[in-house]
Amino acid sequence: MNKRFKLLAVLAHPDDESLGFGGTLAKYAAEGVETYLVTATRGERGRFGSLGKGGDPVEVGRVREAELRAAAAVLGIREVSLLNYPDGAVDLVEPTTAIRAVVSHIRRIQPDVVVTFGPEGAYGHPDHIAISQFTTAAAVCAADCGYRMDDGSQPDSLPPHRVRKLHYLAWRRHKWEAYQTAFRKLTSMVDGVERQAAAWPDWAVTTEIEMSAYWPIVWKAVCCHQTQMSIYERLETLTEDQQTALWGSQEFYRAYSSVNGGRKLETDLFEGLR
Repeated sequence: MNKRFKLLAVLAHPDDESLGFGGTLAKYAAEGVETYLVTATRGERGRFGSLGKGGDPVEVGRVREAELRAAAAVLGIREVSLLNYPDGAVDLVEPTTAIRAVVSHIRRIQPDVVVTFGPEGAYGHPDHIAISQFTTAAAVCAADCGYRMDDGSQPDSLPPHRVRKLHYLAWRRHKWEAYQTAFRKLTSMVDGVERQAAAWPDWAVTTEIEMSAYWPIVWKAVCCHQTQMSIYERLETLTEDQQTALWGSQEFYRAYSSVNGGRKLETDLFEGLR
Protein backbone atom coordinates (compact mmCIF):
# COMPACT_ATOMS: atom_id res chain seq x y z
CA MET A 1 0.00 0.00 0.00
CA ASN A 2 1.37 3.43 -0.96
CA LYS A 3 1.94 5.77 1.95
CA ARG A 4 0.13 9.12 1.80
CA PHE A 5 2.75 11.73 2.67
CA LYS A 6 2.08 14.78 4.81
CA LEU A 7 3.65 18.23 4.54
CA LEU A 8 3.35 20.91 7.24
CA ALA A 9 4.25 24.58 6.73
CA VAL A 10 4.70 26.67 9.88
CA LEU A 11 4.75 30.35 8.92
CA ALA A 12 4.29 33.80 10.43
CA HIS A 13 1.67 35.82 8.53
CA PRO A 14 -1.25 35.56 6.13
CA ASP A 15 0.23 35.69 2.58
CA ASP A 16 3.48 33.91 3.56
CA GLU A 17 1.82 30.74 2.33
CA SER A 18 1.22 32.24 -1.13
CA LEU A 19 4.18 34.49 -1.84
CA GLY A 20 6.87 32.49 -0.09
CA PHE A 21 5.71 28.87 -0.24
CA GLY A 22 2.78 28.89 -2.68
CA GLY A 23 4.36 26.88 -5.48
CA THR A 24 5.56 24.21 -3.06
CA LEU A 25 2.20 23.84 -1.35
CA ALA A 26 0.27 23.83 -4.64
CA LYS A 27 2.59 21.28 -6.25
CA TYR A 28 2.47 18.76 -3.44
CA ALA A 29 -1.27 19.16 -2.88
CA ALA A 30 -1.81 18.49 -6.60
CA GLU A 31 0.35 15.36 -6.30
CA GLY A 32 -1.79 13.97 -3.49
CA VAL A 33 0.36 14.99 -0.52
CA GLU A 34 -1.70 16.11 2.47
CA THR A 35 -0.66 19.72 3.06
CA TYR A 36 -1.21 21.57 6.32
CA LEU A 37 -0.55 25.15 7.40
CA VAL A 38 0.05 26.69 10.81
CA THR A 39 0.19 30.50 10.78
CA ALA A 40 1.40 32.37 13.85
CA THR A 41 -0.54 35.65 13.45
CA ARG A 42 -3.59 37.14 11.75
CA GLY A 43 -1.48 39.89 10.22
CA GLU A 44 -3.40 42.59 12.03
CA ARG A 45 -0.59 45.13 11.69
CA GLY A 46 -0.40 44.74 7.92
CA ARG A 47 -1.87 46.85 5.16
CA PHE A 48 -5.65 47.21 4.90
CA GLY A 49 -6.38 48.26 1.36
CA SER A 50 -6.62 52.01 0.81
CA LEU A 51 -6.29 52.59 4.55
CA GLY A 52 -2.68 51.45 4.47
CA LYS A 53 -1.80 50.43 8.01
CA GLY A 54 -4.46 52.62 9.60
CA GLY A 55 -7.19 50.01 9.91
CA ASP A 56 -8.59 48.74 13.19
CA PRO A 57 -6.35 45.79 14.18
CA VAL A 58 -9.29 43.55 15.09
CA GLU A 59 -11.00 44.17 11.76
CA VAL A 60 -7.73 43.86 9.82
CA GLY A 61 -7.01 40.54 11.51
CA ARG A 62 -10.51 39.24 10.81
CA VAL A 63 -10.35 40.13 7.12
CA ARG A 64 -6.81 38.87 6.64
CA GLU A 65 -7.68 35.55 8.26
CA ALA A 66 -10.52 35.17 5.75
CA GLU A 67 -8.10 36.00 2.92
CA LEU A 68 -5.65 33.44 4.26
CA ARG A 69 -8.28 30.71 4.30
CA ALA A 70 -9.40 31.58 0.76
CA ALA A 71 -5.80 31.44 -0.50
CA ALA A 72 -5.21 28.15 1.29
CA ALA A 73 -8.24 26.65 -0.46
CA VAL A 74 -6.83 27.73 -3.83
CA LEU A 75 -3.48 26.12 -2.99
CA GLY A 76 -5.18 22.89 -1.97
CA ILE A 77 -4.16 23.09 1.68
CA ARG A 78 -6.07 20.57 3.73
CA GLU A 79 -6.17 22.48 7.02
CA VAL A 80 -5.28 25.94 8.32
CA SER A 81 -4.56 26.59 12.01
CA LEU A 82 -3.77 29.93 13.64
CA LEU A 83 -1.71 30.39 16.81
CA ASN A 84 -3.21 33.85 17.47
CA TYR A 85 0.11 35.46 18.33
CA PRO A 86 0.55 39.25 17.99
CA ASP A 87 1.62 40.44 14.57
CA GLY A 88 5.06 42.03 14.84
CA ALA A 89 5.74 40.51 18.26
CA VAL A 90 6.01 36.75 17.73
CA ASP A 91 9.52 36.91 19.16
CA LEU A 92 8.03 38.17 22.44
CA VAL A 93 5.82 35.12 22.91
CA GLU A 94 6.98 32.97 25.81
CA PRO A 95 9.12 30.28 24.10
CA THR A 96 7.77 27.37 26.11
CA THR A 97 4.23 28.33 25.11
CA ALA A 98 5.07 28.78 21.42
CA ILE A 99 7.09 25.58 21.15
CA ARG A 100 4.40 23.57 22.90
CA ALA A 101 1.79 24.95 20.48
CA VAL A 102 3.79 23.88 17.43
CA VAL A 103 4.59 20.51 19.01
CA SER A 104 0.86 19.90 19.49
CA HIS A 105 0.25 20.40 15.76
CA ILE A 106 3.21 18.22 14.78
CA ARG A 107 2.09 15.40 17.05
CA ARG A 108 -1.52 15.69 15.90
CA ILE A 109 -0.82 15.94 12.15
CA GLN A 110 2.25 13.66 12.11
CA PRO A 111 3.90 15.26 9.06
CA ASP A 112 6.74 13.61 7.21
CA VAL A 113 8.23 16.96 6.19
CA VAL A 114 8.07 20.41 7.80
CA VAL A 115 8.94 23.68 6.06
CA THR A 116 9.43 27.11 7.59
CA PHE A 117 11.56 30.23 7.24
CA GLY A 118 15.32 30.11 7.59
CA PRO A 119 17.18 31.46 10.63
CA GLU A 120 17.72 34.80 8.84
CA GLY A 121 13.96 35.30 8.49
CA ALA A 122 14.28 36.09 4.75
CA TYR A 123 14.92 39.79 5.28
CA GLY A 124 15.48 39.86 9.01
CA HIS A 125 11.81 40.01 9.98
CA PRO A 126 11.65 39.19 13.71
CA ASP A 127 8.40 37.24 13.31
CA HIS A 128 9.97 35.06 10.60
CA ILE A 129 13.06 34.45 12.71
CA ALA A 130 10.98 33.60 15.77
CA ILE A 131 8.73 31.13 13.97
CA SER A 132 11.82 29.47 12.46
CA GLN A 133 13.36 29.04 15.90
CA PHE A 134 10.13 27.83 17.51
CA THR A 135 9.47 25.36 14.69
CA THR A 136 13.00 23.97 14.78
CA ALA A 137 12.78 23.43 18.53
CA ALA A 138 9.31 21.93 18.18
CA ALA A 139 10.48 19.40 15.59
CA VAL A 140 13.03 18.15 18.12
CA CYS A 141 10.68 18.24 21.11
CA ALA A 142 7.84 16.51 19.24
CA ALA A 143 10.00 13.38 18.89
CA ASP A 144 11.12 13.40 22.52
CA CYS A 145 9.30 10.84 24.65
CA GLY A 146 10.26 12.87 27.70
CA TYR A 147 8.75 16.12 26.41
CA ARG A 148 5.40 16.80 28.03
CA MET A 149 2.53 18.82 26.64
CA ASP A 150 1.10 19.59 30.10
CA ASP A 151 2.24 20.06 33.68
CA GLY A 152 2.90 16.34 34.09
CA SER A 153 -0.19 15.62 36.17
CA GLN A 154 -2.01 13.91 33.28
CA PRO A 155 -0.76 11.58 30.54
CA ASP A 156 -0.21 13.25 27.18
CA SER A 157 -3.01 12.48 24.74
CA LEU A 158 -0.75 12.90 21.70
CA PRO A 159 2.10 10.41 21.20
CA PRO A 160 5.58 11.59 20.16
CA HIS A 161 6.19 12.02 16.45
CA ARG A 162 9.51 12.22 14.63
CA VAL A 163 9.54 14.54 11.62
CA ARG A 164 11.66 12.89 8.93
CA LYS A 165 12.87 16.10 7.26
CA LEU A 166 12.93 19.83 8.09
CA HIS A 167 13.54 22.41 5.36
CA TYR A 168 14.14 26.16 5.51
CA LEU A 169 13.19 28.55 2.71
CA ALA A 170 16.48 29.52 1.02
CA TRP A 171 16.17 31.97 -1.87
CA ARG A 172 19.18 32.63 -4.08
CA ARG A 173 20.22 36.13 -5.15
CA HIS A 174 18.44 36.09 -8.53
CA LYS A 175 15.14 35.30 -6.81
CA TRP A 176 15.49 38.19 -4.39
CA GLU A 177 16.36 40.51 -7.26
CA ALA A 178 13.19 39.51 -9.12
CA TYR A 179 11.10 39.80 -5.96
CA GLN A 180 12.39 43.26 -5.11
CA THR A 181 11.87 44.39 -8.70
CA ALA A 182 8.20 43.57 -8.26
CA PHE A 183 7.87 45.18 -4.86
CA ARG A 184 10.64 47.35 -3.49
CA LYS A 185 13.88 46.93 -1.63
CA LEU A 186 12.86 44.74 1.28
CA THR A 187 14.14 46.08 4.56
CA SER A 188 13.00 46.11 8.15
CA MET A 189 14.10 48.40 10.95
CA VAL A 190 14.74 46.44 14.15
CA ASP A 191 16.08 48.13 17.28
CA GLY A 192 17.31 51.03 15.19
CA VAL A 193 19.26 48.80 12.79
CA GLU A 194 18.19 48.31 9.17
CA ARG A 195 17.96 44.71 8.00
CA GLN A 196 17.88 43.74 4.33
CA ALA A 197 16.97 40.69 2.31
CA ALA A 198 19.66 38.04 2.73
CA ALA A 199 20.29 35.76 -0.25
CA TRP A 200 21.54 32.23 0.31
CA PRO A 201 24.71 31.35 -1.60
CA ASP A 202 24.18 28.86 -4.40
CA TRP A 203 26.29 26.21 -2.69
CA ALA A 204 24.13 26.32 0.47
CA VAL A 205 20.89 25.48 -1.33
CA THR A 206 20.22 21.77 -0.87
CA THR A 207 16.82 21.49 -2.55
CA GLU A 208 15.37 23.03 -5.71
CA ILE A 209 11.86 22.19 -6.82
CA GLU A 210 10.43 22.89 -10.28
CA MET A 211 7.39 25.17 -9.92
CA SER A 212 6.72 26.89 -13.26
CA ALA A 213 3.52 24.94 -13.92
CA TYR A 214 1.99 26.21 -10.68
CA TRP A 215 2.43 29.97 -11.20
CA PRO A 216 -1.24 30.48 -12.27
CA ILE A 217 -2.43 28.79 -9.06
CA VAL A 218 -0.01 30.81 -6.93
CA TRP A 219 -1.12 34.06 -8.56
CA LYS A 220 -4.77 33.18 -7.91
CA ALA A 221 -3.88 32.56 -4.25
CA VAL A 222 -1.97 35.84 -4.04
CA CYS A 223 -5.03 37.65 -5.41
CA CYS A 224 -7.08 36.32 -2.49
CA HIS A 225 -5.13 38.76 -0.29
CA GLN A 226 -7.09 41.76 -1.55
CA THR A 227 -6.05 44.03 1.32
CA GLN A 228 -2.44 43.64 0.17
CA MET A 229 -2.95 44.01 -3.58
CA SER A 230 -1.72 47.59 -3.72
CA ILE A 231 1.79 46.21 -3.22
CA TYR A 232 1.29 42.92 -5.09
CA GLU A 233 -0.22 44.19 -8.34
CA ARG A 234 3.21 44.92 -9.84
CA LEU A 235 3.81 41.16 -10.03
CA GLU A 236 1.73 41.14 -13.20
CA THR A 237 4.14 43.56 -14.90
CA LEU A 238 7.27 41.42 -14.50
CA THR A 239 9.08 40.32 -17.63
CA GLU A 240 8.99 36.64 -18.57
CA ASP A 241 12.58 36.23 -17.36
CA GLN A 242 11.74 37.86 -14.04
CA GLN A 243 8.65 35.68 -13.59
CA THR A 244 10.72 32.60 -14.35
CA ALA A 245 13.33 33.67 -11.80
CA LEU A 246 10.66 34.30 -9.19
CA TRP A 247 8.17 31.50 -9.81
CA GLY A 248 10.02 28.89 -11.87
CA SER A 249 11.45 27.13 -8.84
CA GLN A 250 11.57 27.23 -5.05
CA GLU A 251 14.72 26.64 -3.08
CA PHE A 252 15.26 25.25 0.39
CA TYR A 253 18.01 24.37 2.82
CA ARG A 254 17.67 20.89 4.32
CA ALA A 255 18.11 21.70 8.00
CA TYR A 256 17.98 18.06 8.95
CA SER A 257 16.99 14.72 7.51
CA SER A 258 16.85 11.22 8.93
CA VAL A 259 16.74 9.66 5.46
CA ASN A 260 19.34 11.35 3.25
CA GLY A 261 22.22 13.78 3.16
CA GLY A 262 25.22 14.83 1.12
CA ARG A 263 25.77 17.58 -1.42
CA LYS A 264 23.65 16.24 -4.27
CA LEU A 265 20.92 18.78 -5.05
CA GLU A 266 17.48 17.46 -4.10
CA THR A 267 14.57 17.98 -6.48
CA ASP A 268 11.92 16.80 -4.04
CA LEU A 269 11.23 17.66 -0.40
CA PHE A 270 10.38 13.98 0.10
CA GLU A 271 13.62 12.69 -1.40
CA GLY A 272 14.79 9.70 0.62
CA LEU A 273 11.23 8.90 1.68
CA ARG A 274 9.68 7.75 -1.58
